[in-house]
Amino acid sequence: MSTLELHPLCTLFPRLEGADFGALKADIAAHGLREPIVVHAGFILDGGNRYRACVEAGVEPTLKEFTGDNPVSFVLSANLHRRHLTPGQQAAIVSSAQDWANAQPAHRPEKGGNVAGLSTVADRAAQSGASERTQRMADSVARQSPDLARQVAHGKISLPKALEQLADTAQPTAVASTGSHIGTPAHAAAAPSAPHEDIPNLGVSNDVLPPSASFDRFMDSLDDGHVPDLEDVNRELEAKNAALEAEIVALKLEVARLGGTDQAARIEALCLERDGAYSLAASHRSDFLKANKTVVDYTKLLARLRRAAGVERDSEIRDCIVRRSGAA
Repeated sequence: MSTLELHPLCTLFPRLEGADFGALKADIAAHGLREPIVVHAGFILDGGNRYRACVEAGVEPTLKEFTGDNPVSFVLSANLHRRHLTPGQQAAIVSSAQDWANAQPAHRPEKGGNVAGLSTVADRAAQSGASERTQRMADSVARQSPDLARQVAHGKISLPKALEQLADTAQPTAVASTGSHIGTPAHAAAAPSAPHEDIPNLGVSNDVLPPSASFDRFMDSLDDGHVPDLEDVNRELEAKNAALEAEIVALKLEVARLGGTDQAARIEALCLERDGAYSLAASHRSDFLKANKTVVDYTKLLARLRRAAGVERDSEIRDCIVRRSGAA
């Protein structure tokens, strides 16, 4: 069996490990390879996990030559949304794929057509499924450290943590002098105080439970024995504020990089983006304060309900109400 290497685009995606890879290998050993390995220019473009499973299971893999005109579009379309990836990972993969394609010689197909229509932040965000804010953060990491962007793509480090690492290694004097030149507010000079992982979706409308939300809706969640942890609301908003601060750090790093050049228009545009990030941070801070009040209100209400029902846990409240309603 000949040995094939992975195409650079294929390596952007994390490899299957552990039980998941074991299940794939067992299936291929029992039933053979169901979907052929796609190769391009002698490298595996799609199917790296299947190929490795074939090798380890002793099954001859079926190969199929890539016949499209843009391997970037093909790889992203085939892999990006069929895997369990965070928005940060997806954004990092798209940024890295775009940068790889841009680095190809002018005669290569990957260089043409705005590289699969990924020439703007909005295009890349639409491809990755992440927000434009997250995509800008990933773009910044990919530009400054392709190695770090690959770690983000593989889930070895979160996107905000990657930005913090870059901020820690930047020259403080360059950032400070550039910041004073463009009027960076003094309170924004510090990097995020603590690392945060990619933000999960808690399933709460508008990121916080508004004071006007129906209490019945809140109580309905007790039907399946799940009691929402209202502290999660606070933690999520704090994480989102940290992500915004990380974006500001990324923008400042970019301004520092361009500070010694003639790209004044680019610097001005980055300043506008930074100001927009400040506005978003202020908005999230306002939401955070509202969420704090909501948490306090609901905590007090649940405490009163527990006392009135004579129970110790929130999950017992509904059962008590149901029993009393039946008795009545």
